Amino acid sequence: MSRESILAKIRSSLAGKTGAGRESTVAARLAKHPAGIIPASQAKAGGLIEHFMQKANQASASVEIVQRSETGTAITRFLRNHNLPKQLRCGSDLRLKSIVWPKSGAPRLSTGASDGNDLTGLSHAFAGVSETGTLVLLSGPSNPTTINFLPENHICLVEASDLVASYEAAWSRLRSKLKGNALPRTINMITGPSRSADIEQTLILGAHGPVRLHVIIVKD
Repeated sequence: MSRESILAKIRSSLAGKTGAGRESTVAARLAKHPAGIIPASQAKAGGLIEHFMQKANQASASVEIVQRSETGTAITRFLRNHNLPKQLRCGSDLRLKSIVWPKSGAPRLSTGASDGNDLTGLSHAFAGVSETGTLVLLSGPSNPTTINFLPENHICLVEASDLVASYEAAWSRLRSKLKGNALPRTINMITGPSRSADIEQTLILGAHGPVRLHVIIVKD
């Protein structure tokens, strides 16, 4: 088919539609965010936490559930169990600042992006996807992206109420939160610690990022 024939078909299909009319059609479609086909989820109502934990464990992440008041104790325990220094790198997320730390043995917090010299990073996820045990993290000063990938150990908190069944549900939640504002510069979806099997099909953890990922599900 010649170029002129193709253009003629396009002109014919657009007959009677002005530029403004086409723009309004596109704007209406974007505003409605039509949902795509979502596979049947294995996570039934009330089972999001259990299914998330199962999938995260399968991806070599460790997971625990704690009450909000015990979050600081759980983080401190993770550092002690892995013989890590009592020092954490984190962003300015207000939820991290509100953590109640134990009276003795609490880690020292450093705020801001990681320069690659931190052993352990602490983040707060925007959501968790039960379908695959995946964390959804938004970039910005609250949770700098470098903390997700540069430290050898990554501790990530996620609210139990922020667990969703599917990726589609996570995107819908993000649209609702943004209310038409621009997306963050980066949205990271993290499933388990970094890994690679490029060399002789031998699985290596920590190949391109943290060797450990510990997820703490926070309940009220």
